[in-house]
Order: sequence, then structure tokens, then C-alpha cells
Amino acid sequence: MPFITVPGQNDPDVELHYDDVGDGKPVVLVHGWPLSSRSWEGQVPALVDAGYRVSTYDRRGFGQSSQPWNGYDYDKLAADLKVVFDTLDLRDVSLIGFSMGGGEVARYVGTYGTDRIAKLVFASAVPPYLWKSEDNPDGGIDAALAQWFHDGLTGDRPAFLHEFVRMFFTAGPPSPVNMPRVSLEQIAYNLDIAEMASPKGTLDCATAIATTDFRADLTKITVPTLVIHGGSDTVVPFEVSGRRTHEAISGSELVLIEDAPHGLTVSHRDEWNRHVLPSSRSSRTQQGPHRRRESSPCHRRNDKR
Repeated sequence: MPFITVPGQNDPDVELHYDDVGDGKPVVLVHGWPLSSRSWEGQVPALVDAGYRVSTYDRRGFGQSSQPWNGYDYDKLAADLKVVFDTLDLRDVSLIGFSMGGGEVARYVGTYGTDRIAKLVFASAVPPYLWKSEDNPDGGIDAALAQWFHDGLTGDRPAFLHEFVRMFFTAGPPSPVNMPRVSLEQIAYNLDIAEMASPKGTLDCATAIATTDFRADLTKITVPTLVIHGGSDTVVPFEVSGRRTHEAISGSELVLIEDAPHGLTVSHRDEWNRHVLPSSRSSRTQQGPHRRRESSPCHRRNDKR
């Protein structure tokens, strides 16, 4: 079982479990909260079949990686990502971050630059800044919502995670008539992954998601960038995240899958893959009733919207 060692300074070393498969130009996939790199199993085969080298890893505290007590802030998580790049000698990378993983993508670029990066994808991602305040009135998380996460994760954590995973795959607010877009077995599978994560890491990462400001990081992005989001995402709503990230990155491309929930890499796997596979990025021309494509306001094209 392959691991990458992140040397500790005042703390023990951290072992990051990773997989590195395929040949060709590299793609690095950074998973969401509270899951692991197993959440990319619908994307890895498609990328390998398209001729790419695909690297995935479990964030510290999640999956098969070490579960340290500390180190769940985005500066440390971006430093972990840099160790992955350095150890595997990855260059000219298409870097894709889903949900929480989009924060690592932003902080990595803001801290370490784009020398190793060819393209970026923010997928249902948490930037630019979720905490709602006077300085950020368009944020989506307030003190009451943060307390709900804290109480759930420090109380009956399995019950809370079960509710969250159902929300993860439901397009729009859950209700007796609005059911998840995946099977019950898929929900159980993802719940098993989430339950095995570090309770401390799960809680600390939830805090990092809510309170980390990525606005300055986004201003340093100068490489081709795709923002893809579900239009019915209630976990990380498009209007407070995907749209603002798209508007903040000059020249970025936006794909909005209108009826998709947060977990669209599973519920809308084939459509998501068609949009995101690097081989299709430059040649995609079709538009349908469930997707909207546009360039950023700074580089507006004449696409039908």
C-alpha cells in the first residue's frame, strides 16, 4: 500500500495514502469532505482510459491516511498537497478540487504559484469564502449553521453524517418527495467512508471550510480554469461559491449542471466527466437544457446563455 510521508516539525510524521495510475499528462484529484479518494472512482477509469496519469490521495485524517490530532487548517493541507507534487515529481498538472478540495487548490496556488500547474478545476468547491459577515455578506455559513455542524459532529456523529450524506446527493432541500439522486447502497457506501475518518479531523476541517478566506488566493490564478457546479446544490450553493469563484478568476469557464446536487460526480457522473476530462475541455461545443456554459465577465464570449 503506497504512502507519502509528510515530515513533522513539532508533530509526528503524517503518512498520506495515495494511488498513481496511468501514463501521460498528470491529473491530480483532491477529494471532498468528509470522504476520501475513493469518491473519485467514477472519474479515475475515465481519465486513465483517455490517456492520463491520475494521482489521488487521502487527505490527512481521512481514508487510509494518518489521523493526527492537529494540522487541519488549509495552510497545512496545501503544504501536504505540495509534498504530493514534489514526491511524485508532478509537472504540467491538471489540478481538480472537489468541494473542500477546491480550497486546497486555491491555497496551493496562492502559496506556491502555478509553475507546476497547467489547468485548474473548481468542482462544487468552497471558495471564495463561505463565512457570512459584514466583510462578506454573500457568504453562506453563519454562526447558527456552524453550530449545527459542531453539535452534530460532537454529538451523534454517525446520525449527523447520515443526514449530511443524504443532503450531499439530494438536488434541492431534502423532503419526503425530494429524494437523493443515488441508490441507498451508494449512500451507505459513502457513509461508511465518512464514519471511518478522524472525528477530530472531521470537525476541524468543517471549521476550516466555514472560516477560510480564499479571495486573495483566487487573484493569483493565471492558468486556464474551469468552474463546474450543480445548480441544485444545497451543501455548497452555487450562488455563494461557484458563481463568485467564476467571477473572481479572469477568463475562467463556467459549467452549471442545472438539476445536479452537491455530489454530482456520482449522481451525474457521465455528464460531469464529459465536461471535465482535459481532452474535451477545448473542443466542447454542445449545450443542452441541463447545462449552462459561459466565460468570465472579463472575457465574455458570444456563447448562448
